[in-house]
Amino acid sequence: MPLNSKRSPAEGEFLFEIDERPTEECLTALGGVPLFVRTARSLDVPGSVKRNLTLKQRDRGFNEATYFESFLVLNAAGGDCLEDFDCLREDRGLAAMLGHAVPSPEAARKFLYQFHDPEKIAQAQRDLPVGEVSYVPEDSMALRGLAQVNQDVVRELPRRCAGERIATIDMDATVIESWQREAKATYEGGSGYQPMVALWAELNVVVAEEFRDGNVPALKDPLRVAQRGFAALPGTIKERYFRGDSACDEEELLSWLRDEKRANGPAGFIGFAVSARVNPVLRKRSPPFPRKSGSPTAKTAER
Repeated sequence: MPLNSKRSPAEGEFLFEIDERPTEECLTALGGVPLFVRTARSLDVPGSVKRNLTLKQRDRGFNEATYFESFLVLNAAGGDCLEDFDCLREDRGLAAMLGHAVPSPEAARKFLYQFHDPEKIAQAQRDLPVGEVSYVPEDSMALRGLAQVNQDVVRELPRRCAGERIATIDMDATVIESWQREAKATYEGGSGYQPMVALWAELNVVVAEEFRDGNVPALKDPLRVAQRGFAALPGTIKERYFRGDSACDEEELLSWLRDEKRANGPAGFIGFAVSARVNPVLRKRSPPFPRKSGSPTAKTAER
């Protein structure tokens, strides 16, 4: 009998039938979003938005809490621009799970524009010292309301993490590349923005931030963000620490951290570790790193 005489499974019939009629059920690839949204709602994010953000002038369309939740969903789903709202709007299953649709890109853009206050920027430009070109404008009323929403969430966390008594504020400024017309040149050579963020390291939660143009040095006024970060912590915290890179090697901030009777901050000890910028004086005073005998570096040094 020939070896290939056995019938191959690939020659058989399908074990199912293809129904060409369109399904009436809602389908979605974003089945994990409801768990994320439920978490946000259980932290009373919509309630905090309602209390602290009043942007809409007419009782029509989406309210502030719905816009806010839609942006959370956009980020959770991996969106990185307003146009990605179009993809979410096509997902009927997502709207069914949320209980509401998401805004169009244009509606979302108009909502974001309400956080912008051109007068604050003009005032910052007028207050610029002679010879300086970078500035950080004062937060608009809408941005202050948004910061309060974030603080309400941080203050709610102790109910979920009752044993957490230590808080380390980890502060860093990160360059975000952008090709927008308004984006300024960064120290990396391109254009973009350089927001400074204060993170509660133990819980990996942002407690304060300050959005900045790309040309604002990271060393500029770090104390302001640090004070906001410590002020946002719940009263249950008993031990406080701070860490930062060389952008935090700034005299005003370090003096504030050392002072246990510090103004605009919690009294008592704050342990801190900050990278120092290597300058000629520091390099001269720093002992050389020990080298192991026999290593290539040691041999080079001996020569």
